[in-house]
Amino acid sequence: MNRQLPNIALHPLRAELYNELHSRPFQILPCPAQVTHIALLTTNEQRQQQFRHLQELHELLDETPPEQDTSCFEATFGNLRIRREMHMEFAAYTFIDLAPKNDAEPFRDTALALLPKGWLDQLAGTVVAAFHLDLQRAENGPNTDLGVVRPWFEGQRLVGSSPLEGKARVWGTFQLHSDGFGRFMVLNHSLSNSQLGRLSHRLIEIETYRLMSLLALPLAREITPNLNEMDQQLAVITQALSDNQDVDEQEILAELTQIAARIEAYRARSTFRFSATRAYHRLVLTRLEELREDELSGHLTITEFMTRRLTPAVKTCESVGDRLEDLSRRVDRASDMMRTRVELAIQSQNQQLLSSMDRRSKIQLMMQHTVEGFSVVAISYYLISLLKLAMDAAHDAGIHFNKTLILGVAIPVILLTVFLGIRAIHHRFIKMARREE
Repeated sequence: MNRQLPNIALHPLRAELYNELHSRPFQILPCPAQVTHIALLTTNEQRQQQFRHLQELHELLDETPPEQDTSCFEATFGNLRIRREMHMEFAAYTFIDLAPKNDAEPFRDTALALLPKGWLDQLAGTVVAAFHLDLQRAENGPNTDLGVVRPWFEGQRLVGSSPLEGKARVWGTFQLHSDGFGRFMVLNHSLSNSQLGRLSHRLIEIETYRLMSLLALPLAREITPNLNEMDQQLAVITQALSDNQDVDEQEILAELTQIAARIEAYRARSTFRFSATRAYHRLVLTRLEELREDELSGHLTITEFMTRRLTPAVKTCESVGDRLEDLSRRVDRASDMMRTRVELAIQSQNQQLLSSMDRRSKIQLMMQHTVEGFSVVAISYYLISLLKLAMDAAHDAGIHFNKTLILGVAIPVILLTVFLGIRAIHHRFIKMARREE
């Protein structure tokens, strides 16, 4: 008895999460078949153009065009199967001739011949990977493969293995041929159509992800000489600071700022690319493990070839990325050293300034005391003059007294009174200043 899910809240992405694992199913491929795979770097605008271009293809083939773009689209038009997969930064097109002619030549009569003329030329994007897979039945043993296979690879050095416990043999060169495409040949011994589809898909992913991971290598080579230059420049600055040499702080800070700006510019250009390289490389290694290869005598397996050629290139990119991060940290440390040095110099200047101000304050205080002494005399003089004027006026008014005696007694009294008054005012201001502190 089927029971409905209880009436509880469901996550809005629940169905999408279930479907994600089935968004790019393996194909079922007959044998023989001819496969052409093209991967293009695309922008968001180009993705929309590609979808409209895919709709035009349906119209050219008198089929109903799709109404909505999906991450993985697949359609079959007679003997032609078209698969379009959308990835984070590239779009992958796979064209399959499901029933090639018996006399069809490998890598010459490809699935592209089944497309409307001129349609592929209008495809938006920048091609990174483009290669053919020719799926054939293995009618001969491994020892006779070379005589049959080598002519179709234009005499280039072959890489071959026997994957999936010897149920098939895979040959390739991982190089471009005269038609501008790479080439792989799969000789099927006992694989079912489903197994052949999975094997072909793994080979497609290995070659596509290999090329995508190598996109960072030219950038790493471009950045390396500049990193060497900045490394040497930073070493000279650090040595000068460690030797405690007399340097122009402003000039050093300007150089450090310029180096930091260049590093950040390189990091902005390379961080995503180097991270993508590591991710693609891990995918390549995973797909290689899934092949379960056996060696064909005298030839490198695909895993051996990738380990020897691809891994060093990826390590180079990782090394450049690590150097960028290391340089950034070293610049930060050198900048901290410079800031510390400048702060110590400023503190020393401030200490000297405070000492100078303290000396000036003492001098000002001594001058103030001197001025206060003169002020006592001046104020007392004016007060005595006023007292004398008052006594003269009183004497002229007929009041008789000894002016000389009174004036002689008044002088010390006035001097003492003025002195004590100025001292009281001085102490009052000092108390007010201490309260404000």
